[in-house]
Amino acid sequence: MSYHIHPCENFTQEFRAVGTEQLRLAIAALTERPNGLLEAIHDARKCFKRLRSLYRLVAADAPAFRQAENTRIRSMAKTLSTFRDATALVEVSQYLLRHVESNEERAALKRISKMLAARRDKLAADEKPLEESVATAIATCGQALGALSHVTFEDDGDRSAKHLAKGWRRMLKRAAAARDACKETTDAHLFHELRKRCQDYRYDLDLLQPLWPSAMHAKRVEATEVVDLLGHHNDLALLSSLVSEQPELFGRSEDLAHLLSAVIVQQGALRQATLVAAASVFRDDPMDESRKIRLLWQDAA
Repeated sequence: MSYHIHPCENFTQEFRAVGTEQLRLAIAALTERPNGLLEAIHDARKCFKRLRSLYRLVAADAPAFRQAENTRIRSMAKTLSTFRDATALVEVSQYLLRHVESNEERAALKRISKMLAARRDKLAADEKPLEESVATAIATCGQALGALSHVTFEDDGDRSAKHLAKGWRRMLKRAAAARDACKETTDAHLFHELRKRCQDYRYDLDLLQPLWPSAMHAKRVEATEVVDLLGHHNDLALLSSLVSEQPELFGRSEDLAHLLSAVIVQQGALRQATLVAAASVFRDDPMDESRKIRLLWQDAA
């Protein structure tokens, strides 16, 4: 099965099937680890994000379920974040290297990237806390599967269409608010909130893609661009936080100065590009777009 809900099928069964697949994929990633444990954690966390977006879309129809499971999944993902963050810092240091402005800056960023890679490898080598976190996550996925097996919805086609449209409208309004909040600020937390709302939109477009495959694919491509831009921005903010907390990790003061300069320049460019791209992604009125979702669902059902 793919990450889709089909309107011609029983909604409760489709919802459970999609959620179950994401939890089982997460368990498989953490258990089998075909590309190593750190990559498995990354794959599992993507499953958790899809799952939380799925639950948010139907929040009004199952508020108690959504609240309890959102808390469960968020806490589970957080236990794995330290190890994923260490990898993200290496990746963003390599991203900075692709935008260097001088040979001195390149040399400094190479030294810092090498240090961050060593730091990541040291965290990964300390197997006990890592394996404990993974074991806890796998057990929590089992609990989430149990809760998912008991959730039910009204399966009438018209009611499902109405409720999905309501969730879609709420999602778009939250995204619009997040975008507006970023227009006159450099606050990394606000841009991170916008990224989360864009991720919701991207996953919801995946979920309902069978309703209008070509249009939703095009929208998804646009949303992914914003998510990727803000992913770099968020990782740069994470790197800045590490600098503030542990400046001694970064060696020479000259290297640190080059790093901070590169971070400031790239974050500014990313914010500017994000606002332009997000304006295109969310150009349609939430009420109008959610009405289209309702009509498309009713027609397909």
